[in-house]
Amino acid sequence: MSTLAKLLAGIDDPARPFITYYNLGTGERIELSATTTANWVAKTANFLVEDLEAEADTHIRIALPSHWETYVWLLAAWQVGCVVTDGPADIAVVGPDLDPRATEPVRVALSLRPLGTRFTDAPPGYIDFNAEVLGHSDHFVPMDPPTDDSAAIDLGGQALTHGAAIEAFPARWGRLLLTPGDLSKDVGALIAVASGGGSLVLVAGATAGQYESIAADEHATPW
Repeated sequence: MSTLAKLLAGIDDPARPFITYYNLGTGERIELSATTTANWVAKTANFLVEDLEAEADTHIRIALPSHWETYVWLLAAWQVGCVVTDGPADIAVVGPDLDPRATEPVRVALSLRPLGTRFTDAPPGYIDFNAEVLGHSDHFVPMDPPTDDSAAIDLGGQALTHGAAIEAFPARWGRLLLTPGDLSKDVGALIAVASGGGSLVLVAGATAGQYESIAADEHATPW
């Protein structure tokens, strides 16, 4: 494996759970296999290229909370060859609270509602991602696929290529339990688990007791 675009392709059993997301505040639990994740990633990559005219080295600022759709966007960006950044960008991707700092020429909003549903009323000035993405193909072929030397991440002043990012986050196996954090934490967990053929259990809005209970139920080890 030389690039982040190949992370999902390297998972031995694509039918097994790959991302399990809990939100105790809303009662949501969703489980995605590597195959289902790959379908979402392909649709998102096609949305990026066809609707947003993204290409290799397009910079995307992903300002989403830790969420299963955050992982989809990370993987899709790397499929296209885009750079995930927290600095100046060509495209901003934000959650339902939007982002008053967003000045990017292209702004995309996600409702983060259960099952990836659209906004009831799309926010003015933003593209409603969940209203657009499902119409795209679940098969993606990049025009200019990234190499291990292609830029992939520029977060917190640290820039990494695809190859360097894989080396920076050693592979982890098994089911790993994760609490919400910043994007750098999500990036590291995603790369490590996908590289090792493991799976992620992301738990939001849980008390300490609920967190321990979910860890036991999911047979997951805290990150």
